[in-house]
Amino acid sequence: PISPSPIEGLTTYKMKFSLVALMPAIAASSICPSSPVHMHAGCSVEVSTSADCTTARTEIYARINGQYEAWHDPHNNGTYSVLSDDTASGGVLSLQRLTGDGKYTDKINFSFTDSDSGCSLSGCSESQVNSIADFSTNYCNQRMLYCGEADGCHPVDADLGAVETNVDPNFGSSSDASACLVV
Repeated sequence: PISPSPIEGLTTYKMKFSLVALMPAIAASSICPSSPVHMHAGCSVEVSTSADCTTARTEIYARINGQYEAWHDPHNNGTYSVLSDDTASGGVLSLQRLTGDGKYTDKINFSFTDSDSGCSLSGCSESQVNSIADFSTNYCNQRMLYCGEADGCHPVDADLGAVETNVDPNFGSSSDASACLVV
């Protein structure tokens, strides 16, 4: 086998170093909750709803507060909880989700912006442990809180009429909607 020249090796090293150095800047520009570990799975979403933002936020709360009587998480039966809610001042709704087996916690942030046609939601979920392949978990963490009957979900108070306009899983993560409906 032919070995790369020292210059090619240095160029590869510089590229890898540059990409790693840029990762915190990219993450800092989003609403992602961050993670204490460098290598972790995550996913960002942009969603338009026909419902207004008050209804969208209320439905997310209804699902979280309705666990396990009025609603359950169809993605492996995780448990959501509210960490903080700064949406009244234009901030984010911060959540966490504990997996059904109790082993892993992911953090999730949502922001809500009123639009002429309803509400624009921006969301991001990130694993809090070293992970790469998440089998769509970070995507599903968010989707299960806004999806409607047309998606196979069961709203508590209101079907939000949600349409995903952008789904962006990070390296190693995935966004398979069919993986979200597995208990």
